[in-house]
Amino acid sequence: MPFSDFDLRATSLEALRKLDIVEPTPIQAQAIPIMLEGADIIAQAHTGSGKTLAFGLPLMEAMDPDSRDTQALVLCPTRELAAQVGDVLSKLAKPAGIDVLILYGGVGYQPQIDALRRGAQVVVGTPGRVLDHLQRRTLRLSELIVLILDEADQMLDKGFAPDVERIINTTPPDRQTALFSATTPDWVKHVAAKYLYEPETIAIGTETEAEPDIEHSIIEVWDGNKLNVLVNLLAMPTEGATLVFGRTRHGVINLARRLQKLGFEVEALQGDLGQPARDRIVKRFREGHLPILLATNVAARGLDMLNIERVINYDIPETSELFVHRVGRTGRMGRSGQAITIIAATDLSKIREIERDLNRRFPRIAAPAAMPLPDPTATRPAPIVAKAEPVSTDPSATATKPRRRRRPRGGQSKPEGQLATSGA
Repeated sequence: MPFSDFDLRATSLEALRKLDIVEPTPIQAQAIPIMLEGADIIAQAHTGSGKTLAFGLPLMEAMDPDSRDTQALVLCPTRELAAQVGDVLSKLAKPAGIDVLILYGGVGYQPQIDALRRGAQVVVGTPGRVLDHLQRRTLRLSELIVLILDEADQMLDKGFAPDVERIINTTPPDRQTALFSATTPDWVKHVAAKYLYEPETIAIGTETEAEPDIEHSIIEVWDGNKLNVLVNLLAMPTEGATLVFGRTRHGVINLARRLQKLGFEVEALQGDLGQPARDRIVKRFREGHLPILLATNVAARGLDMLNIERVINYDIPETSELFVHRVGRTGRMGRSGQAITIIAATDLSKIREIERDLNRRFPRIAAPAAMPLPDPTATRPAPIVAKAEPVSTDPSATATKPRRRRRPRGGQSKPEGQLATSGA
């Protein structure tokens, strides 16, 4: 079924053509018709399956370009993910005369406040900054039509849940609500039951299943010298980029310094970075100018790019869900990838727990032989980066607001009259 079979704006179809996207992925094929009807939805599909377009395309159909009210809100757990989702939605929105605004912390308030005053039909943001603007009364959600929780399991966990619930309580009870995630634990469904009205539930496979395009392996390091193993892995030639995960901010910073002294071109992405520095590192990594990126778990759900050939777990993740999200940074959209986890003797119980949760045993491989280290004085060749074609900006084919299946007004308790100010 091509995208043209859906009741989509002509500008959306043209944007897809310019992006060379012709056939919907399974999650898109199932989610788009449900959302076009205005129904609530809980959608699960593996990382890299096209969830952003699955909610982004029908979201555009519900927008009224002639109104400057905020009509759609997409909440994301990280700044990186918010920026990437906003970029995709902007490509769909601009040709239709719809504005997309991205709100996240680490940058000044005033440019965001000015943009909110001008009006934006679609807001993409992280819970903390969105809540800040609600409390400042610079963002109003009284006319909201669609609410999307991207990476819903993290949006509704104990850390984010209070802020997310405060935000939801400022929205109209008859809004359409959609939860998209790679994993949907039972507790997510229980929490979602408070806010969704007769939701449709779809699951396109699960990330607890083996991904056919990701080659998993475990390297056991009994002498405790994991650094030597990592160095030899990084010295091996690869065509794509490598993403290395560590457990703590200080750990990835120190590891990056040690690798830089050995001649590797590497940077660390961690929570203490200011937003300009984060943006600079992610841009270099995305464009192929940075071959190796070290990251804490902040990047596990925030990096959505196709050039990552290899993920290395230098520190083992704490849970099987986190393992799934880490390794899902490679092998995206049908491409092949590698996921290598380096473990010491103290990690044996944790890797067995992860394997038990995922119902599979990963193959053990020998540590790689020593490889020649990079020459820090050598000049790296410029990467070959394909230029994206511009999206059509012809606003002539703007669709009218579609039919929506609205919930009864009694479907949710009335919004709270005032936002809580604690924990903002």
